[in-house]
Amino acid sequence: MNAHLDHRNPLVFDTHELGRRPGALQRLTRSVGAPKDLGLDGVIGVPEGAPVDLRLRLESVMEGVLVTGTARATAEGECVRCLEPLELDVAADFQEMFSYPAADDRGRSKAEPADDDEDDEDRLYLEDGLFDLESVLRDAVVLALPMQPVCREDCPGLCPQCGIRLDENPDHNHDAVDIRWAALQGLAGTNQDGEKDNIGDAAESGVDEKQEK
Repeated sequence: MNAHLDHRNPLVFDTHELGRRPGALQRLTRSVGAPKDLGLDGVIGVPEGAPVDLRLRLESVMEGVLVTGTARATAEGECVRCLEPLELDVAADFQEMFSYPAADDRGRSKAEPADDDEDDEDRLYLEDGLFDLESVLRDAVVLALPMQPVCREDCPGLCPQCGIRLDENPDHNHDAVDIRWAALQGLAGTNQDGEKDNIGDAAESGVDEKQEK
């Protein structure tokens, strides 16, 4: 269970106005500063403190409060092709159940033994009518971000040989040498050198024969 939630934290929400009557609904909108490390480390993420717009729907159910919402923000990163900085609008949808701490979803007292203790470890709970949305927000944003961000879908990237930006130099190219032709050229050069050596040897032999005569 979360401990000592601070109602002043912008990602902590109060459900007292919602009440515990099943079916009760409450809609909330809030703009908060992004928490630290909101994204994929070293790839792309929402800068700490950048605005995150939240739209939430809180529904009271038998076992707790079902929170459904959308987070919108602007992420910053680097294009994996051209390595230029980029910005990306991200919209992350999420839904999470925050359970009442007194009983689980079968209405049992939490003091009673249960067969799904492992599931309980992943369960999120209300604390004095409060819930902390940070872990839910973090998971949703990470899933909504691209693992390999690009500045645009048709970004040509960098030249693999010299690293120049192909977007700024569309006609850039290098003379490519087919390794098969390179091998033949090398073989031809070797043969030519051998022929020259044979001609030279033959000439020297002719001179020697004349001198002997």
